[in-house]
Amino acid sequence: MPTLARFSRAPWKTAALTSAALLLPLLATAPLAEAAPGPRAAADPPRTGFERTDGARWTTQPEEQDFLAAVDKASRRVALDTIGTTKQGRPVQLVRIGAPAPSGPEQIRRGNSVLLICSQHGDEPSGREACLTKLRDLAFTKDRATQRFLSRTTVLVVPTANPDGRAADTRGNSDGIDINRDHLALKTAEARAMAALTRDYRPDTVYDLHEYGATEPYYVKDLLSLWPRNLNASRGIHRESTAISEKYVRPSAGDAGYSTGIYGIWTDPETGEPVKQVAGDGQERILRNTVGVKHAVGQLVETRVDPLTEEEKADEALNNRRRVGSQLAGLKGAFDFTGQRRGRIEAATDKARAQGWADHGPVHLGGADNEKPSDDQVLTDPPCGYRLSAGQWKDVKTPLGLHGVKAERRGDGVLVPLRQSQRALVPLLLDRRAEFKLTDGTPAETCR
Repeated sequence: MPTLARFSRAPWKTAALTSAALLLPLLATAPLAEAAPGPRAAADPPRTGFERTDGARWTTQPEEQDFLAAVDKASRRVALDTIGTTKQGRPVQLVRIGAPAPSGPEQIRRGNSVLLICSQHGDEPSGREACLTKLRDLAFTKDRATQRFLSRTTVLVVPTANPDGRAADTRGNSDGIDINRDHLALKTAEARAMAALTRDYRPDTVYDLHEYGATEPYYVKDLLSLWPRNLNASRGIHRESTAISEKYVRPSAGDAGYSTGIYGIWTDPETGEPVKQVAGDGQERILRNTVGVKHAVGQLVETRVDPLTEEEKADEALNNRRRVGSQLAGLKGAFDFTGQRRGRIEAATDKARAQGWADHGPVHLGGADNEKPSDDQVLTDPPCGYRLSAGQWKDVKTPLGLHGVKAERRGDGVLVPLRQSQRALVPLLLDRRAEFKLTDGTPAETCR
């Protein structure tokens, strides 16, 4: 049976940055005039359409393509890949950032990495703008602490996870599907690209940037955050995911002057006490939960769309800059978290990836960390695996493969054992009682 050593990292990768002098500058937003070019950089680093117009409009997709190409060409810290293509033919792109740029998945898996997923919902552009700005700053900064950070941590960025939706300014993709409800079934090209990305690169932390509509007076914070609530996320993953939210992202945004809260919870404006739970459940098909089940630290961040001051109502650019500014403040906290808790993060993700091979413990088909599951939602003694007919296997082998789930040929069909790294994911995909299953697998009495 594999042990934690199976997932060990190179020793130099696991050393934590503990000096405050090294941590404080990470992702600080500096004027472009202070951003020094890399060895191959032009005199002036590229700017987004949002920056050039001082927030009067969002960066167009052609501008984004030109911007990414310019950053890729000018900085040795950056590598640009296309990891998928949408139904309408637009590329889903991945930016890899390191000091120097990492060569590929194998190198990245050996170290620490953080993945930013930007604009899964096409009508939520502020996270995309923050991602573009930040990847450029990382590519060209001469700050030694940040360069040291990048020598130990790979930053992966999907600047626009839903290009068709961004082009149409719609929540869903070109088929009207909400990508952030497709991380189990993988019916969309966009979700398939992200599943393959997390399978191949195994990021330690996944940070998902969104926006939300305010409900006065109970739900009006500048920035809301939330961790994986799904009960199949390991204790260590849950602990670190809660820590990034409550000890880093929200405090960082607060220090920058933004109000914060927990996503999905209305609060009394006078007392600050919870009033109503409106979202934030443990659905395994939502990205922050999916990555938690898959052994990564997960974080959802939502910034407020609505202008709630007279000044912002009168000046759309002011409101847009506040939206992007709050995203950048949250990102600073996320990167401080990665730098300060590197050892704890890697210990949690390595342990979680190894636990499935032991094949013991319950699997939860429902519930959340704030919602007790019913008895029929808990597999206290799961089967050793699920058998699929040849026809079932034909239907589900692609999503299972993208999830990194292993299967074994047995006669005319296959056996999908629970004894594997993605143990908890198997019943969520194949048990007949699972809410978002791919097919009704037959519980196996023996897997030998």
